[in-house]
Amino acid sequence: MASIGVPTEIKADELRVALTPDGVKELVSHGLEVLVQTGAGSGAGIEDETFEAAGARMVSREEAWAAHLVVKVKEPQEEEFCFLRDDMVLFTYLHLAAYPKAGEALIDAGTTGIGYETVQMENGSLPLLAPMSEIAGRLAAQVGAHLLERPHGGSGVLIGGCTGVRPARVIVLGAGTVGWNAARLAAAMDAEVMLLDRSPERLRNLEADRRGRLTSVVSSQGLLERLIPTADLLIGAVLTPGGRAPTLVNEKLVKQMKKSSVIVDVAIDQGGCVATSVETTHTNPTVTIHGIQHYAVGNMPGAVPFTSTEALVSVTLPYIMAIAGRGLEEAVTERPELLSGLNTVKGSVCHPGVAKALGIPPRHPMACLR
Repeated sequence: MASIGVPTEIKADELRVALTPDGVKELVSHGLEVLVQTGAGSGAGIEDETFEAAGARMVSREEAWAAHLVVKVKEPQEEEFCFLRDDMVLFTYLHLAAYPKAGEALIDAGTTGIGYETVQMENGSLPLLAPMSEIAGRLAAQVGAHLLERPHGGSGVLIGGCTGVRPARVIVLGAGTVGWNAARLAAAMDAEVMLLDRSPERLRNLEADRRGRLTSVVSSQGLLERLIPTADLLIGAVLTPGGRAPTLVNEKLVKQMKKSSVIVDVAIDQGGCVATSVETTHTNPTVTIHGIQHYAVGNMPGAVPFTSTEALVSVTLPYIMAIAGRGLEEAVTERPELLSGLNTVKGSVCHPGVAKALGIPPRHPMACLR
């Protein structure tokens, strides 16, 4: 019987869990064994008894990591590297471009690492990244509004302004799932929002759903240099699947921003798109650099672990079922988008974006599996 292990997340302030009791029940009904580490769901409000009632076996950390397929939320941390081995499949958000040590550990151990964030459909969509991007985008606007308040270090600007007083100017870089959700929520709070993207087609597609004071603009370097110094809140939401995020905002531009304005760099889990961003945690979420508050938490959806866990499992469960139930080679044949999810196999790097970021020549994923 194939086993699925669910370890407790140990990344700082990470309270999500990779399976829900409903997910466990579905897997067990198909004859699969689910091993959940004791306490794994407590941060998301899921008690061990609920997992047990769904059919999971509560186990130690070592037993959870000993499963054939290990499902997580975040990349393995250094103290977890010892559990990696060549006969397991690890299915989680990897973001190896931003966390090269995790990449090196997977390669050294010969572990098959599948990154949720690089599973890509034929039309270019990222089904396992989308729900977390949606949540992160909405949180970006919410957090940014909070940080603009004076008691929280901001400039004292109400994001939506009031009668006779201008609202905050919010500039969003990138019109993907993160950027669009950030822009929509900021506009719903009556902010003046400018959504920038390099794709006129993407902006045109979004135009029908535009609401409030939201303007979409085709991005260019000159435009960035003119607009960014005017922002009260800057949200970085660019994406390069598997690779490092491009640095769109250099230090010189940050220095030109208004004092006590706010940067929320959602791209930090891919290295960040603002040159001065450094990864922070939910416990210590901001650093002030050149008089600008920087919020760059690497696991933003972890702030709402119940919502995030439910949303994540709703999209990952069919893939977990396929991999555990039929084996990886059959699963990638049945669901070819899983091929792009393969980051590491048997000591090789299979995703070109990850390979470029790590400076390692890529191999075709099917060649690695054979």
